[in-house]
Amino acid sequence: MLKVVLFDLDDTLVDQEGASRTALLGWLPELGLDLDDLDELVTAWGTIAEEAYRRYQRREITFAEQRRVRVREFLGADATADEADEIFTGYLTRYERAWTAFDDAVPALRRVRDAGLVGALLTNGDTAHQRLKLDRTGLAEHLDVVVASDDLPAGKPDPRAYAAACEILGVAPGDVLMVGNDVEKDYQGPLDAGLGAVLLDRHDRHPEVADRIRTLDEVLPAT
Repeated sequence: MLKVVLFDLDDTLVDQEGASRTALLGWLPELGLDLDDLDELVTAWGTIAEEAYRRYQRREITFAEQRRVRVREFLGADATADEADEIFTGYLTRYERAWTAFDDAVPALRRVRDAGLVGALLTNGDTAHQRLKLDRTGLAEHLDVVVASDDLPAGKPDPRAYAAACEILGVAPGDVLMVGNDVEKDYQGPLDAGLGAVLLDRHDRHPEVADRIRTLDEVLPAT
């Protein structure tokens, strides 16, 4: 019996990809990089960031260290920790200013509560940073429970992440529906762990996935 709808955060409720691109538009010229190659640079930054974040989720490096790795690899520079932190701040301040919730996020969270269900969040991220994001985008008040991976044995898609989230929520995996944009972390991982799952595919990138939706307007929990 469905009791909890468990949402992902970045690029599910919040336009993380858009915020990152906006931040890079302001940050790259500061670094002396040519915006004529913007798409290539955005792709490179995203690839480096994803791998660094995976290392953080595997507990190989800290949250702060994954930021330094991103700077060093992106710039090809042997920066000290302090130098990398200072450089990253130029990106971070712009990125945080650009945070916005998708238009369909709050209505979806409200429908979950109206259906008598718990609206929860499972995010691969630093608790303080993700809670700041929720506060600034106005999403915090619409969520009942927030679970961040730095409070768990491992991050998504490690099965321990979903098991720990269910334990925190006090429900069985079969009572939970996961909604998110990542095939591995928010769809296949939850399914393998015994949760229900639906993939949010805003850009129609995964037609091979049967259980997918194009917007959060399609999240209509049964009462």
